[in-house]
Amino acid sequence: MESFVPLAERIVDALLESHPGLATSTGDHRYDDRLPDLSAEAVAADRAMLKEAADALAELDADSLDVDEQVDHALLGSFVDRALFESDEIRAHEWDPLRHNPGPLLHALLARPYAPVQERLTHLAGRLEAVPDALATARATLRDMPRIHAETAVGQFTGTAALIRDELPALLAQAPNRYDRVESAATAAIAALEEFVAWLRAGLAADAGPGRDPRLGRRRWEARLWHTLDTELGAAEIQRRAWANLERVTEEIRAAAVELVGGPGDDETVRRALDLLAAEHPDDHSIVDLASVSLDEATDFVRAHDLVSLVDDPCVIQEMPEFARGVAVAYCDSPGPLETANLPTFYCIAPTPAGWPAHRVESFYREYNDHMIRNLTVHEAMPGHFLQLAHARRYVGPTRVRPLTESGVFIEGWAVYAEELMVGLGFGGLPVRLQQLKMQLRMTINALLDQLVHCEDLPEADAMALMTGRGFQEEGEAAGKWRRALLTSTQLSTYFVGWSEMADIARCRPDGVPVREWHDAMLAHDCPPPRHLRTLLGI
Repeated sequence: MESFVPLAERIVDALLESHPGLATSTGDHRYDDRLPDLSAEAVAADRAMLKEAADALAELDADSLDVDEQVDHALLGSFVDRALFESDEIRAHEWDPLRHNPGPLLHALLARPYAPVQERLTHLAGRLEAVPDALATARATLRDMPRIHAETAVGQFTGTAALIRDELPALLAQAPNRYDRVESAATAAIAALEEFVAWLRAGLAADAGPGRDPRLGRRRWEARLWHTLDTELGAAEIQRRAWANLERVTEEIRAAAVELVGGPGDDETVRRALDLLAAEHPDDHSIVDLASVSLDEATDFVRAHDLVSLVDDPCVIQEMPEFARGVAVAYCDSPGPLETANLPTFYCIAPTPAGWPAHRVESFYREYNDHMIRNLTVHEAMPGHFLQLAHARRYVGPTRVRPLTESGVFIEGWAVYAEELMVGLGFGGLPVRLQQLKMQLRMTINALLDQLVHCEDLPEADAMALMTGRGFQEEGEAAGKWRRALLTSTQLSTYFVGWSEMADIARCRPDGVPVREWHDAMLAHDCPPPRHLRTLLGI
């Protein structure tokens, strides 16, 4: 029987070859000239590979492995099982056009100087040449799309065409020779993207109905939740804890609001306090600069309080590319854990779309005011995603399993815990603490929305009332989150569950161990699900 390490490495190689987007995102550039093949034949071949991997892992005696290998064995088994579940049960490539967007895979080659320009352009030519066939496969495969997914895809695919049109010339200008192959492939790719957008628009115009219901239903949602979270917590217990946490944080934000503006400890006082803070906000021209200043402030604070070891990795703050907009307001795009080149992390923030009316822009920036941007920067960058993922890239284990299987529950849980940690020590004072408590309400409501929308058919009006009422959210923010709840499933639960579990691990710091040493230990094992982190830390 094959021993674990060579078997794991063989399975990792098969996964990376079968999923070129996964390979690029982890920093393995061997398949950078390919797009995912979502044809029926390729999907069937991928499923056969996954089944073979699952069977081989099941034959191993995990109890005979050391602790690190036992964790890697469990992680790889869970990753393969989740991929099989997605292939068999969810089959998103058959109804979600966003799964066919080549934008992220093209952007990775355009934006990151991981190799000489000539090499990146050669890879880019391969991917651009694959776009027409990939979109032809998408048109042949997609059936009964949810209207909200099709509408979002129109914007994102239009953004992908703009990405090629706007960003490619700058890369070509750096090349020593002409790359006619790239220019020809780019022209064909843009034409294919425009044709695909026209196809989507025609479908939307021909059918005024909502299309397929984007809600998964309880059976499939709970199954997907189990694969996403990799936790012992069940859906009913998560919902019970979320309602309880909503009550707790509501009392805390009322008390903080009284401290800021005075008055009775009720929701009206909270709204007065939040209105006062919302008046101090950036605009489309200043939001990136504000995030940059906030990053410097947060870094100085982490250093002064000796909270976690800092790194010298670069973090670049920029506007979110168009092709990625429409789901989240900000994200952290770090180099892959297998990346060997010295590359920056991108902390991306979306400005308001060009067509928005003035009142909607004002609502957006009331939500993302000066103090909320400081809290957001803690989450996305310091000591949240940017710093945590920089620590993760420094992990070296017996296999490449951990870089491949990084847990969103760990990643989001650490970032939300970091928010709580920073304000607890006084970062940003009472104004940022109020925003952090508002974010705690939002995170908690995210978990409730995720479950209530997909399992209990929560109506939009009730969801909006929950977010704008109990969550004190601006209407624009709440409308965006309603869309996100329909566009995604189970991801919105990772924040609350991750925070619950990571904060609990942080509280397990042994007597006499300094805070920085314990935080460094929490971040020293890449990003395993928290239950495995407990094992690795000996809790």
